[in-house]
Amino acid sequence: MIIRSAEFIKSSTKLSQCPDPIKPEFAFIGRSNVGKSSLINLLVGKKSLAKISSKPGKTQTINHFLVNDAWYLVDLPGYGFASVSQATRAAWTKMMEQYFLKRENLECVFVLIDVRIEPQASDLDFIQWLGENNIPMTLVFTKSDKPGKNQVAQSISRYKKKLNERWDELPTMIISSAETKKGREEILEIIQQATS
Repeated sequence: MIIRSAEFIKSSTKLSQCPDPIKPEFAFIGRSNVGKSSLINLLVGKKSLAKISSKPGKTQTINHFLVNDAWYLVDLPGYGFASVSQATRAAWTKMMEQYFLKRENLECVFVLIDVRIEPQASDLDFIQWLGENNIPMTLVFTKSDKPGKNQVAQSISRYKKKLNERWDELPTMIISSAETKKGREEILEIIQQATS
C-alpha cells in the first residue's frame, strides 16, 4: 500500500463526537510509552503526524487521521502506568469501551506491546476482553530493534504461552520497529486487505 496523504481530522472525548462512521477504521492502542506515536508516524511516512511525548499518557482523546482519503487511522489513549487520577482513568475506560463496542466501522484493533518487557496483566486482560467481545485484533510487538533477536523470540514465545492458556487460536502477531521500519509493510498489508 502506498500512502499518498495523511491528515489529522479531529480529537474526540466521546463516541458521539467521532467522525461519521462511513470509512473503514483501524485503531492503535497499547500501554503508555509503548511507541504508538512513533509507529503511527512510520506507517504514514510523516515525522510528526502523531505527537510523540517522553511523558506517558500524553494521548487522552480519540484521535482520527484520514489516510488516502479512504480510511481512518485512530490513535487511542494508552493504558497502564500513565500518571493520571483514578477518575480520569475511569472516564478513559468508559470512553474506550463505548468506542470498541459501538464503533461499527472499526475493522481492526492493533494492540501494541513492548517486546522488551515481560507479559503484563494489563495487556493480557485487554487482549482477552477484545477476544471475548469478538473485536478483530492484531498484536504488534514494538521496539524490536532494542533487544537481540533471541530476546525478541523469547519474549514472543512467553506471550504465546500465556495466551495459549486461554485461547484456542492466537491473534495475528507482527514484530515491528519504528527505527528500522520493520513490520510496516505487514501492518499496511492487513489494512489493504480489509479496505480492498
